[in-house]
Amino acid sequence: MLKHYKIADGKLLECGPDNGQVLYYISPDEAERRHLVDDRKLDEHTLNSALDPDEVSRLEFEPEHVAVIFKRPKNYSSEDNFQFKVCSTGLFIFKDQIILVTAEEAPLFEGRQFQRITGLRDLILRLIYRSVFHFIEHLRVINMISASLEQQINTSMENKHLLNMFTLEKSLVYYLNAINSNGSVIDRLKTSAVKLGFLPENIEFLDDLIIENTQCARQAEIYSSVLAGLMDARASVVANNLNLLIKTLTIITIAIMLPTLVVSIFSMNLNLPLPRPEVETHWPFWTVLALAIGSSIGVYWWVKFKKI
Repeated sequence: MLKHYKIADGKLLECGPDNGQVLYYISPDEAERRHLVDDRKLDEHTLNSALDPDEVSRLEFEPEHVAVIFKRPKNYSSEDNFQFKVCSTGLFIFKDQIILVTAEEAPLFEGRQFQRITGLRDLILRLIYRSVFHFIEHLRVINMISASLEQQINTSMENKHLLNMFTLEKSLVYYLNAINSNGSVIDRLKTSAVKLGFLPENIEFLDDLIIENTQCARQAEIYSSVLAGLMDARASVVANNLNLLIKTLTIITIAIMLPTLVVSIFSMNLNLPLPRPEVETHWPFWTVLALAIGSSIGVYWWVKFKKI
């Protein structure tokens, strides 16, 4: 699918195909890919990289354009089961036009970052800044989910909460790799600012972008280190909860076993207190019953005295 946008009054507006400054290809089909490769002279490998979530970010100079591949977070849904994924985005920069390629539709042009756009070069930096800001938002969500899972792990013996925590830790590793990869592209953009036609205000924006991405990477690194360092402790909490349950069940088993043992020893040789004339006394029954009750009480006081 193809959408056309133009910059008007400092905003990016959807327009017709005749005056589009930004061509946004969403999961291009085979015909659109052939058009991009044959007519617009895009490198086929670079185009496929823009649709591959496992590709690393990079900046490449072609004869007629500049290709930028950068990473951004994939929109999270409940079906992902605590797994935050990363996808690639391709920016192909021409003299007076930009071609944007993604594997799925995403709100790339939303937010306060796209107010007061001064030109195509400014739009490029704002798209990358939107990706950095999106990573920061997801890191905050991951931190909140991690705190919630930690409380559930402390009170539960189920493995699913621990597995969800492992999934979050894995997501943070991928996020950290993507953020660092974007940082390399931003540094190359700063180095090639004059060649790319960046204005002084664009270069100043690049400096701010470098700071934001560095802080984002540091935040992701801290969250990843905290999760990795506490996984063993949280696994121990689950094991400790299981040991407490086993101990409680063992005490209950002993408390039931002793009265059963007492009754089993004497029950074959005692007369029950039934109205039978040939039996003169029933004190052995009451004695065994008292021993059984006393053994349960003894177990209770022993556990309480030992503070088990």
